[in-house]
Amino acid sequence: MRRLVALLAGLAILAAVNWTVWQRERLVGSGRVVLLELAPVDPRSLMQGDYMALRFRVATDAFGPGRAATEAADGHLVLRLDERGVAELVRLDDGTPLAAAEVRMRFRVRGGTPKLATNAFFFEEGSAARYSEARYGEFRVDGNGEAILTGLRDRELRGL
Repeated sequence: MRRLVALLAGLAILAAVNWTVWQRERLVGSGRVVLLELAPVDPRSLMQGDYMALRFRVATDAFGPGRAATEAADGHLVLRLDERGVAELVRLDDGTPLAAAEVRMRFRVRGGTPKLATNAFFFEEGSAARYSEARYGEFRVDGNGEAILTGLRDRELRGL
């Protein structure tokens, strides 16, 4: 009986993990490309080991520079995309229907700081110089506002 319970628990865990992987792969394959401009980060803490700390201008625009989002709850930003896919903040989501060039993007407030999918980009050790020219984060966003960071781009929007 114990073996059966352990087997069923293991199968349930594997099913949950595979479901999550499948959802993320679907998002990467079919999500809308949204480019967010990186906000300036203190250069003394930009590179730490094998990752880059990220902040995005739309979060600064939504919550103010250096101001904690302590009074905000998790929610969505409404972003307008230009012809290149670069986003600018329109408003915090209030349920108003989206215009054609607008997209919702989920944010989470953790430790008083808004996070858009992630606050770090991990890369292979020793390749920090390659990413020093990063000016935009490339995201894939689905219809519900769920986002995943898929890369970084330079000033001319070329992938790094």
